[in-house]
Amino acid sequence: MNTIPEAPLNASPQDILRLGVAAANGPVKLACSFSLEDVAIIDMAKESGIEIGVFALDTGRLNEETYEVADALTERYGITIDWYFPKHEAVEKLEREKGLFSFRESLENRHECCHIRKVEPLGRALSGLAGWITGMRREHGVTRGDLKSIELDQLNGGILKLNPLLDWSEAQLLAYVNDRRLPQNRLLKQGYRSIGCAPCTRAVQPGEDARSGRWWWENPEHKECGLHRR
Repeated sequence: MNTIPEAPLNASPQDILRLGVAAANGPVKLACSFSLEDVAIIDMAKESGIEIGVFALDTGRLNEETYEVADALTERYGITIDWYFPKHEAVEKLEREKGLFSFRESLENRHECCHIRKVEPLGRALSGLAGWITGMRREHGVTRGDLKSIELDQLNGGILKLNPLLDWSEAQLLAYVNDRRLPQNRLLKQGYRSIGCAPCTRAVQPGEDARSGRWWWENPEHKECGLHRR
């Protein structure tokens, strides 16, 4: 089992990546949803010579604009994205028995859909890895306030979980992305600030937190899909 290295106070995202990847002592991949955070992490790793892989979960309900970012990243950096899909039998069973929008009927139903489309594929994506990287930031909402930049992911075999942008503000992130002229999802200019599956994501109002547009019919403390269980 991995041990958790202590990131120095005020460590940069690159420092956290280097420290975490070295401590993992094995393959480490970024779970990429093609957010600004994930795009920035890919750029930082490439610029710093930090060896990481990239995987993505195609839930079957992503926006076209999200695929455009994926295409732009492969062209710019020459990276290979390992795509994982939900098991078609489980999706077919869910939609036949409960319809196309069962996730809006109850929290239990939403968790069921997320498990089929995200959590189960994530388990396959993490198989054989020594660590994985996320773009989570504290500013995203109440469910992410007590995270650490480097953690042990006990629910996924005790591998390391790196959150290199955890303490970055949205202003810092935007400054980096704009300065580096990185690919950006076109939906961001339409008021979207956190982009997941199309039926579960909408634009947010001024002053709302970034994830208020995700599962907007639920309470803030429930706004996780199960990928980041603790």
